Amino acid sequence: MKPRRLAVVAAGLSQPSSSRMLAERLAQATKAATEDLGGEMEVEVIELRDHAHELTNNLLTGFADQNLRRAMDTVVEADGLIAVSPIFSASYTGLFKTFFDVLESDSLAGKPVLIGATAGTARHSLALEHAIRPLFIYLRAVVVPTAVFAATEDWGSGASAADRALSERIDRAGRELASLVASTDARRPNPYEDITPFEQMLGGRSD
Repeated sequence: MKPRRLAVVAAGLSQPSSSRMLAERLAQATKAATEDLGGEMEVEVIELRDHAHELTNNLLTGFADQNLRRAMDTVVEADGLIAVSPIFSASYTGLFKTFFDVLESDSLAGKPVLIGATAGTARHSLALEHAIRPLFIYLRAVVVPTAVFAATEDWGSGASAADRALSERIDRAGRELASLVASTDARRPNPYEDITPFEQMLGGRSD
């Protein structure tokens, strides 16, 4: 069985970025859960800050340059997607929204997606449900039940209750995405299943 492909979109603006950190932990959990299911998963991370100027140019011209096109193709062709944005003014960033705006219509339809968000305070946690989840539902993606939010106080040494709770949410969300990707892959039709054997085609010739 071919390895499944996981695209990870991180919309953090700073470097290092807590959104990138959360995205990588979600990817690790999903990869581990996929291996527990007997599969393999290849992960590719896309940092949107590296494509900020290209995204603006695409909005103005309608054309994506080679680097942005490669990032877009990675997301569209992946078997699953993790999307993480920092929360500003109670919603995702403009950079995050712009990237998903420039994708082809219906390109995420049916794709399993795990959503995450970061912010300085837990007051912004509801943005996952009132902003990010509706965005992907509108795009007709299949969003896993567990969304993961990480506030500044959630990042710790691993010994705090907040950090343990974050780790538990990450592991649960990773299992949900891995399971959904695996079930989607199992339902995918085999393009070679109904091909007529060459010998049978030859047998029908009259010459």
